[in-house]
This record gives sequence, structure tokens and C-alpha cells, in this order.
Amino acid sequence: MQFNSRAIALLLALCVATITTAFLYLVPNITTTSIVIAFLLSFSSSYILVRLVLEFLFFRQIETIYESLKKLKESEITLRGRLSSVNPLKRINREISSFAKSKEREIEELKERENFRREFIADVSHELKTPIFAAQGFVHTLLDGAINDKEVRKKFLRKAAKSLDALDLLVQDILTISQIESGEIKMHFENFDMRGMCAEILEQLEDKADKKGVELKMSKKYKDPIIVRGDYRRIYQVMLNLISNAIKYTKKGGQAKIGFREIAGDKIRIIVTDTGRGIPESDISRIFERFYRVDKSRSREKGGTGLGLSIVKHILESHNSEIMVESEYKIGSKFYFELEKANYIDKVDEGWEEEEDYA
Repeated sequence: MQFNSRAIALLLALCVATITTAFLYLVPNITTTSIVIAFLLSFSSSYILVRLVLEFLFFRQIETIYESLKKLKESEITLRGRLSSVNPLKRINREISSFAKSKEREIEELKERENFRREFIADVSHELKTPIFAAQGFVHTLLDGAINDKEVRKKFLRKAAKSLDALDLLVQDILTISQIESGEIKMHFENFDMRGMCAEILEQLEDKADKKGVELKMSKKYKDPIIVRGDYRRIYQVMLNLISNAIKYTKKGGQAKIGFREIAGDKIRIIVTDTGRGIPESDISRIFERFYRVDKSRSREKGGTGLGLSIVKHILESHNSEIMVESEYKIGSKFYFELEKANYIDKVDEGWEEEEDYA
């Protein structure tokens, strides 16, 4: 910066001194000594004045702007040391361009968040409307006189209660997602038996599967517990959702199965497969979005809030894992994820990579 300001000051001072000398030549009876003295005085005074103006009014202001930009940036700027000999105007231009690009990215992110917020509010309003209006309709019908009929009263109260239960479930799911995203829900990691958890969930859903005519199976390749590390309560929620979905979307006579695989020696892959209707390829990338339904009308008839898979995704991300899906339309689907293994698993003679053997 000093070199540039000095060069500019010298050039401007030389121009001023030259112009001054040229005018002095027009003055009659002036001596050469006087012209030389006038040249030196004008040159030196011009140089000092221009240098001071450049240093204190121009380059200092640029330096101030540069320092302000440096403070505004989130990460430390390392260009300052490398570019100390670069023209300050070029340096400030680079910094301003970099700062402008970062702000453009922030603006784009804010726009995306605003769009997401609007869509989320619209989706929540739509989902809340259905159970609220249903319960409201049943209650008003009773108040209009149907309450005097014992059979009608009992039927309508049961339907109103069902709608309110659905409303409560929706609110709880929304709160769960919001709390996980905001960090209010902390994962409590512990070692637990994954195989035992899955057996408990299958037992819990056995009646539901029997009514639907769906056969539940779990791999029987392991004679010892499968100990993994994670938040028991949240992983239980993940498995309950995945297995419930497998039952829900599988027709009578189909199967829902749970399998396990050892991955890279320190991970356990948990696999849930079904012989349901599958997911169209165009929908696979969106099924983990909030309230997204592959078939909105049929999905609503089957119940659910449309938030289950989104909750699964958030819980597994908090475990540094990822929910994966493979599906063939009208053939079936496979969901799987991996958890950290807490011990070595004893296996029977069949290899892990062989076709799973189910109970």
C-alpha cells in the first residue's frame, strides 16, 4: 500500500510542479534560480499534501472498510497476509466480491426456509383440519338432538374420540420433529439388545398383522443377543414405525420381515422388508419429507400422520446414521439403517452374506 500511495503522490506532485514552472516562464524578468526554487517548493508541498490525502483520507478508509469486512466474515480471513503487497483496490474488490457472494448464499437459504415455512404451515393446517372438522361434526350432531338416541350417541362419541386421538397423535409427531431439530430432545446412548427389541415389537404388532393377514418374520440366524449402541426409546420408535408401515402397506397373504447384517466389523445393519405394493421410483426421493404421501387418499384412509418416516430420518441422523430404501413398485420395499455394534455377535454356521433365514 505504501508503494502505491508514494507512486501516485510523486506523479501528481511532478505534474503540479511542471505546470507551476510553465506558468513562471511566462512571468517577465524572472530568474532561473527562482524557477528552480519554485519547482522544488511546489513539488515538495504537492507531494506532502497528496501523500497525506491519500494516506489519511483514502487508503485509511479502504483499510477501515477491509477490517470491517474481516469482522463480518464468520471464518478468519487468511488472504490479508498473502495479499499485503497487492494493490489495495484489488484486494478490497476481492473481499467485497467474496462477501457479496456469501450474502447471496445466505439470502437464497433464507428464501428456501421461507418457502419451507409456508409449505409447512399449509400442510399442518390441512392435516389438522381433517380430525378437527370430523370431531366437530360428530359433537354438533349430538348437540342437535342425536344425543337422545343411545345407539347413535355411543357411535358418534366413539368416532369423535377416534378423531381426537388422531389429532393428538399428529400434534405429538409435530412436537417430536420440532424438538429433535431444535436440540431439545437429546439422545441418551446406551447398549441394548436389538434382536430383543425387534421381538418385543413383533409381539406388540402380532394382532394387527393377524387381522391384516400379514405374516411377521424375524431372522433366526443368531443364538445370542445383538448388542448395539443408541437411544433405546428412539430406535424403538424407528422400528415400530417401519414395521407398522410394512404391515399397513402389505396385502393379505404377504410378509413383513426383519433381518440383520454385520457391516465392516463394527456396524449392524437392520433391515425391514415387505411384500407390499412398493413405492414408485419418482416418489422414493420424497417419502421422508413431512406430510408427503405416495397415495394421499389411500394413505389417509389407512391412518397415520404423514410424519412417521420424517421422524425416522431425524432420529437416525442424530445417531450419525441414515435411513435407506430400495423398492420395486407392486413388488415390495426394503428399508435399512446401521447402528454401531457394541460387541461381537456369535453366528450360526450360515454366513452373514447368505440369504436370511427367518423364523
